[in-house]
Amino acid sequence: MAQFTSTVYQNEFLPDGGTDVNAIVRIQVSGAGQAGTDGAAGEIIIIDCSGSMGQRSMAAARQAAMVALDNINNGTYFAVISGTHEAYLAFPLVQSGPGMVVMNDQNRRAAKNAISRLVSNGGTAIGRWLSLAKALFNSMGGALSQCHALLLTDGADEHETPHQLDSAIRSCVGLFQCDCRGVGTYWVVSEVRKISRALMGSLDIIPTPEKMADEFARIMQTSMSRGVSSANLRVWIPQGAQLMFVRQVSPDVEDLTRTATPVNPLTVDIPTGAWGDEERDYHVAVRLPARALGQEQLAARVQLVVNEQPRTQGLVKAVWSEDDSLTAPINGEVAHYTGQAELARAIQEGLAAKQSGDLSTATSRLGRAVQLAAETGNSEATSRLRKVVDVVDVATGTVRLKKQVDKADEMALDTASTKTVRTRGEGGVAGVSLEQ
Repeated sequence: MAQFTSTVYQNEFLPDGGTDVNAIVRIQVSGAGQAGTDGAAGEIIIIDCSGSMGQRSMAAARQAAMVALDNINNGTYFAVISGTHEAYLAFPLVQSGPGMVVMNDQNRRAAKNAISRLVSNGGTAIGRWLSLAKALFNSMGGALSQCHALLLTDGADEHETPHQLDSAIRSCVGLFQCDCRGVGTYWVVSEVRKISRALMGSLDIIPTPEKMADEFARIMQTSMSRGVSSANLRVWIPQGAQLMFVRQVSPDVEDLTRTATPVNPLTVDIPTGAWGDEERDYHVAVRLPARALGQEQLAARVQLVVNEQPRTQGLVKAVWSEDDSLTAPINGEVAHYTGQAELARAIQEGLAAKQSGDLSTATSRLGRAVQLAAETGNSEATSRLRKVVDVVDVATGTVRLKKQVDKADEMALDTASTKTVRTRGEGGVAGVSLEQ
């Protein structure tokens, strides 16, 4: 049975007139088990079969899809989509009724046989691929408690309008999660990020086709390890308070505020998707009415809710004090993740400015990113940034844009911009387990 724990990191002391409370809530799940243990799980592999894939990438995609099939647990329902400027059900070959079949040795062999016949041809319409995945999951009539897709593309979404893609993405929100991968350098990071962000999945570049199989195996193994099919972050704040934002800050930076739905006037639920054995950190910011010195108040209650049952909770507190030695320090976890969030913005804004030809802004923002990466100890970001800029002075963030940059390195920096590093996490206050 899955076990849930939480820890809160914050400086609860506010100065006279202080209103803003910031806390990092770390939630850990252990013993999650395998996908499908609390109900049926569904997996869909979406393979870009457009003409731009060519023989080399198409051969690697076929092999990678077969490797992904090998990592889907028996008993899981699955399907394979071939994507061009249309969307085709490559397996199973059904005309009506349920569009997914249960994974077993016979169906695995039949699916591999179907995948072996896929060829590259036509254009790219990712919204149609997503819409077919939605239809396949819906064809199961609610029998699936956990739905996940793996989407591969190698190019821009050229055969439908941005509105059509956005509409398709919106129609899939809440139905399934989708991990997205782009192979090569002709796909658009911002376009695919819209999908992964809306559908609570990951995003990364596969720089060469030869790396595709290992990446597909890793993604599917991770999906199969998520034995908690879905959970909500439930945040309560007191009367008169304002929830400024809720942001996941580890393992990736993602603002979740827009996804919150009201439970009652003081409480919201934020979907977090499926969980395996893992830790995630959330930055919760609350604005309170100022109180008199010496007063205390509960600023927020943060719970992880599974099947409408709270499983763990952390309490965010506020105490007003005139002691500067108590109110001045910024909690280390809060400071660290605030820097990581700014780092992600600086990288994305810098690369966008570079793409648009605004080299002054690009230099300034990427210089700030170099500075923040060093300050927060994000060595991976530092390494990726050095492939795009020449660093003159880390401390001041002084850089020069490289004249020649490998496009794959630039895209890798963009896709990895939201990945964060965790601090040691000392001095947190353990939350309360609410196991039933």
